[in-house]
Amino acid sequence: MNRSSLIQSQQWLISILAIIVLFFDTTCISAAQAKILPRLSVKRPPFLGEPAKFSEPVSEDLQTFYYNQTLDHFNYMLESYTTFEQRYVMNFKYWGGASASAPIFVYLGAEADLDSEMSVVGFLKDSAHRFKALQVYIEHRYYGKSIPFGLTEEEALENANIRGYFSSAQAIADYAEVIIYIKKKLFAENSPVIVVGASYGGMLASWFRLKYPHVTLGALASSAPILYFEDITPQNGYYSVVTKDFREASESCYKTIRESWSEIDRVAAEPNGLSVLSKKFKTCNQLNNSDELKDYLSFIYAGAAQYNDPPLYPVTMVCGGIDGAPKGSDILSQYIQVLLLMKEICLAITHIFLMIQKLLGGGMAVEMVIPIGRGDNDTMFPPGPFNLTTFNRDCTSLYGVPPRPHWVTTYYGGHDIELILRRFASNIIFFNGLRDHYSSGGVLKNISQTVLAINTVNGSHCLDILWATSTDPDWLVMQRKAEVEIIESWIAQYYVDLHAMKK
Repeated sequence: MNRSSLIQSQQWLISILAIIVLFFDTTCISAAQAKILPRLSVKRPPFLGEPAKFSEPVSEDLQTFYYNQTLDHFNYMLESYTTFEQRYVMNFKYWGGASASAPIFVYLGAEADLDSEMSVVGFLKDSAHRFKALQVYIEHRYYGKSIPFGLTEEEALENANIRGYFSSAQAIADYAEVIIYIKKKLFAENSPVIVVGASYGGMLASWFRLKYPHVTLGALASSAPILYFEDITPQNGYYSVVTKDFREASESCYKTIRESWSEIDRVAAEPNGLSVLSKKFKTCNQLNNSDELKDYLSFIYAGAAQYNDPPLYPVTMVCGGIDGAPKGSDILSQYIQVLLLMKEICLAITHIFLMIQKLLGGGMAVEMVIPIGRGDNDTMFPPGPFNLTTFNRDCTSLYGVPPRPHWVTTYYGGHDIELILRRFASNIIFFNGLRDHYSSGGVLKNISQTVLAINTVNGSHCLDILWATSTDPDWLVMQRKAEVEIIESWIAQYYVDLHAMKK
């Protein structure tokens, strides 16, 4: 290749990367948004597909209630007895009633306001008619309308003392109180409860079943990376799955991405190189270094893999742009022109970053220490090993307290999970889509006859509990059917036991 061709090739590579950025953010990139991973959420960013595919309008059958929730379930200080209003929503439309001991399906809210989650999660409503189930959705503390002391989300998380009550243990204790209250209020003490959670909420659902087996009969834990703590899962598991997704989509796309990092560094090292990159990638502010851009691109690729849903398959679309003609005649370039008309896209991206930063703030950062890293040549990404010492220093600097990297496995377990849960646990479904990078930290094989793993080779993050649609592939339809039948067997056995106890 002559020098002229080489320069053209390099310019084309930078142009294509800039197009990919535009695909994900139609306004600009903030250079301060570096080193952020896609959040643990069921909610799809709107730039990855048609909103109608993933969301439904809020049903008129929903009724909103508030429970006076205890601020601190585990201490007996005066402040511990402070209460706040925790929102929960119920749908009675298909419920068979307390007299029939009809089941109660409970969605455990995660790191988002309840309205946004209910618009995405369709599993409860799609299944309620078959089970004659009451649907309950509980908002996670510190989100939406369930924030202590009447503060805003930002105010609550900026206060170090108030932030200390923001933890998974407090959250699942909240859920236990609300569920017990609802059952008593409805005289439905004999109605079996099935909890459902997605991503971080899926972690909560599985842990809830382990910690509160007297409150819930079973749990559906969708895309729950409960094994991505300490050294249980290899650090590079997350990025290895992303790499595999892109390589399967296109070998040339994979190679281009792998080579792009050094090319970005090369341009950045030239006179005014950072200015060239800032202009090309339409950053809000001047890039301070090439790592800011590389971190952002890593976030984009990881997000495409996490939400690589049918029928659009964002990884394939991204690779279509990379492999396509540089003049913008490929399918991705045409799709970009549509996205440019959707002015809310940038707002959605900004919201995602704010939510990620919030999830990493305070209490969650202290306990949710997920050691995601990359080695020298084990993925298509530049090296970036997880360093606990650095993490400890940064966490202490930002939030005033050091993290507790061993607390999750101490409180919930995780090591030798197959041996421990084989005898100890029951009635948990772990769903994982193997295209989702968080599946690397999930339970991927059956532990017992009732602690079951359902994996789909082409599945993405929390795909199983989204609204069912006419375009769902057969494998997804069958996967949801398998989950429903398992839950059906749990409830049937419960009724047998309940009937025997009444004799």
